[in-house]
Amino acid sequence: MKKVYIIHGWESSPTEPWIVWVQNQLASKGFAVRALQMPQPDPVIGEWIGKLQETVKSPNENTYFIGHSIGGQAVMRYLAALPEGTKIGGAIFLAGWFDLNNLEDEESEEIARPWLETPIDFESLKKKSNKYVAILSDNDKWVPLDITKEKFEENLGAKVIVEHNKGHFSEDTGVTEVPSVVAELLRISDS
Repeated sequence: MKKVYIIHGWESSPTEPWIVWVQNQLASKGFAVRALQMPQPDPVIGEWIGKLQETVKSPNENTYFIGHSIGGQAVMRYLAALPEGTKIGGAIFLAGWFDLNNLEDEESEEIARPWLETPIDFESLKKKSNKYVAILSDNDKWVPLDITKEKFEENLGAKVIVEHNKGHFSEDTGVTEVPSVVAELLRISDS
């Protein structure tokens, strides 16, 4: 059975409307879908990777990931740390990032700093799958579109989709469904 793990973003949860919607859509298509509750309140690299390591047992080519925002960072770091020779089905990064704009305050900058400054092993990541998709918005106030698009393409060979006026793909910006996530997951799981 094909398994999908959904990793929410910073200050979010598995009950975010778009996550529930994606979960229901994929479950109706026969996927075993699990949206994880990541350690709160602040995202810490080791804790988030640890949560993935304790939850996702024996990932293989029938295992897929959807990571939103910092959840995408956690997925990348988790996959890069998997043993040599491990292959997964693929991953979708919704509002994923390598750089951030407009953080609200010094505390947010401190929380984000390790995620921004600790390198990701892209060579290891590319050996885990060649099916990566980044879905970005043209008006995300935190994710710089051009540089993020370029880094996903160059570092992962990812297919990049740019949606119009979706903000950070959250309930705050009116996003309760993300059909492109479902469509791309179905595409990469069938190829």
